This record gives sequence, structure tokens and C-alpha cells, in this order.
Amino acid sequence: MPKPSVPVRPPLPYTPDYPIRTARLDLRPVTHDDLAAIHAYQRLPEVCRYLYWGPFDEAGSRASVAAKAARTTLRASGDVLQFAVVVRASGILVGDVTFVWKSREHRQGGIGYVFHPDHAGHGYATEASRALLRLGFEELGLHRVQAELDGRNTASARVLERLGMRREGHLRENEFLDGEWADEVVYAMLAREWRARQQAAPGQ
Repeated sequence: MPKPSVPVRPPLPYTPDYPIRTARLDLRPVTHDDLAAIHAYQRLPEVCRYLYWGPFDEAGSRASVAAKAARTTLRASGDVLQFAVVVRASGILVGDVTFVWKSREHRQGGIGYVFHPDHAGHGYATEASRALLRLGFEELGLHRVQAELDGRNTASARVLERLGMRREGHLRENEFLDGEWADEVVYAMLAREWRARQQAAPGQ
């Protein structure tokens, strides 16, 4: 039986062709001018409830934005890309998304997202995260992309399920967050599942 083909790995360093454009959104590098828009949701307890950080005061958000602004290029396993998510028609920054290059050797990646609740219900998280999957599978030739979330975060789980990612694992009380033990849930997608989904419904 022939071995499965391995996509050509991109030359390093790798910088996406910014902005990454979807039907409604532009995914671009974070800049220091984004501080007010990002702090507007990083300061909210309801946004940070299931995350590993925050809520942030302005100084915390300033440090966060500075770190995000530096994450524009992949050079080695473990590097991160951070994107501001902007609605093209209005120019409003509605959230930010993260792509983690977990392993070049094993062709593994990860995704994450945080959005202002005022912009919930429009499908922006799903649309932006789908662009990250496309980046991982089609640009970087990854074999597997995963996402981890707090087991109580049902809204985030619905985003991953709309993307077609599989619920692979449920780790019981493996994290101590906000004074209590919390479960962690793992979702993932393989390259062949991404290709099959694209063939069945392009863009989905």
C-alpha cells in the first residue's frame, strides 16, 4: 500500500499574506492602536470566565496587546500567530483569534478565539476560525488541528462543532480555575476530514 503523501512544508520563516480575508472579515496583525477595542472585552468577567487569564485592567490589556502585536510570523514549532478580527464593512474590531504551530515535525496545530459579547450571534467566531483551519491545512500542510476549552464553555463548543471538529477527549477536573476544579474538553480535525468537508460543501 502506498504511503500517504506529505504536503510540502512552507519555507521558514512563514508570514501569512495579510490580511486573510473571508466573506465578511479581515484577519490582520494586532497593532497597538487596537488597545481600546481589545480592552473593551478583555476587562469583562463574562468573557474571561472560562479562560486562563483576566479580567485585565488597562495595563494588563496593554501588555497583552504588545505580545499579540509581535506574533505575526512562524519560525519554529511552538510559535503563535495572533489576528485581530475586523468586520470589513464597518471596520469594527470584534475579537481576536490565535493559531498555534504546535509541531512542525508532526504537523500539528491549534486554534483559539475570543470575541466581544456585543457581537455574538453573527457567526464571526465560526467564520474566523474556519480561516485558521484553512491556513493550517492548506497553507501549512498540517495533519491535525485541535482546540481545548473549559468543559463548561458550551458556546465555544458549539463553534467547534459547527466547524466540523470532533470531540475527542473529556478530561475530568484537570484544571483549577477561579477557585474550583474544571474539566477540559478537546476537539480536533484531521486533514482528510477537512478535505472531505470542503469537497462536500466548499467554504464549510
